[in-house]
Amino acid sequence: MGKITLTSVRKSFGEVDVIPSLDLSIEDGEFVVFVGPSGCGKSTLLRLIAGLEDTTSGSISIDGQDATDLPPARRGLAMVFQSYALYPHMSVKKNIMFPLKMAGMDVAEAEAKVANAAKILNLTNYLDRKPGQLSGGQRQRVAIGRAIVREPKAFLFDEPLSNLDAALRVNMRQEISELHQTLKTTMIYVTHDQVEAMTMADKIVVLNAGRIEQVGSPLELYRSPANTFVAGFIGSPKMNLITGAEAAKHSATTIGIRPEHLDIVADGPWQGVVGLSEHLGSDTFLKVAVAGMEPITVRAGGELNLHHGDRISLAPQAGKLHRFGADGKTLA
Repeated sequence: MGKITLTSVRKSFGEVDVIPSLDLSIEDGEFVVFVGPSGCGKSTLLRLIAGLEDTTSGSISIDGQDATDLPPARRGLAMVFQSYALYPHMSVKKNIMFPLKMAGMDVAEAEAKVANAAKILNLTNYLDRKPGQLSGGQRQRVAIGRAIVREPKAFLFDEPLSNLDAALRVNMRQEISELHQTLKTTMIYVTHDQVEAMTMADKIVVLNAGRIEQVGSPLELYRSPANTFVAGFIGSPKMNLITGAEAAKHSATTIGIRPEHLDIVADGPWQGVVGLSEHLGSDTFLKVAVAGMEPITVRAGGELNLHHGDRISLAPQAGKLHRFGADGKTLA
C-alpha cells in the first residue's frame, strides 16, 4: 500500500546541495515524522516525495514502483499544507468533495465518501458552512478530509498545526494520531516541534543541514542519541551538554545529562546556585550556575520550594550520563 523508499536521493539548487545524498525507507502504515531546525531540509524532502520538487539525482519508489519522474497527481499521495488552502466561497461539503469532482467521480459515490470522511473528523454538522464560519482547528480538519476522500497511499503533512494556538495544537495532534490509528495509512509529518515528533511518531527522522542524523523510535532517540545534535534536539527541556574538565573526568569531550536525570541531594558532586526558577505546577525547572560549566537545567517536582540565589547540590542519576567524542558521536 504505502511503502516509500528513497535511494541516494539528492537535491541541489545551483551549486548548493540542500539535500545531500540520502537513503530512507518508510514502511507501509508507519507514522514517520521529519524533525529538525528551520532550514534543515525537512519540507524540501517532503516535497521531493510529493513530486512538487524534482530530484537532482537518486530514485523514489512508492509500493515498489519508480515514482521519481511521476507527476504529483500520479503518485497516489495526498498533501496537507500549513495553509488550509480552502475555497472560501464553497461549503465544507464542496471543499471536501472537490478532488473527487475533478476526478469525475459519480456524485452518489462522492457524497458517500464525503459523508464518511466527515463522520471520522466530526464535521457532519458543519458540512453546509463556509470556511469563514469555522475555527482554525475545524478548517484544518476540512483540509484533512479533502485528503482522506482520495484514499491515498500516504498522507503528507507539512507543518499543519503551525497556524493554531497552543491548546488547539495539542487537540489537533491528538486527532491526527487517532486518525492514523483509524485509517492505518502511511503518514509523513514535518515539524520543527520535537514535542509533536515525540508524541505522534512511530519513527522519527532527525535532519540537520539536509543530512539524516538519526532514525529511530521516539524512545530510542531519547535514550540513545547518536550524537550531540540529536541529544540537544530531542527532549524538552533539552539535554544539558557539558564540556571541559568535568567531561574529561569521564574520558569524553562532551558529557550529557537530561534535566529529569539530575537529583537534588545533600552532598552531590556538582555544587551550584539557582538562577531562574520556573514553577509550572506539575514541574519546577531550575537554571543552576555550577562552577566550570554552562548553566545546568534541572527538572524537579512541582512543589519544590527553591528560588533565585539558593545554593543546591546536584548528582547525576546512575547510568544516565551520556558520553560523546570529539566528533560529537556517542561513545560506547
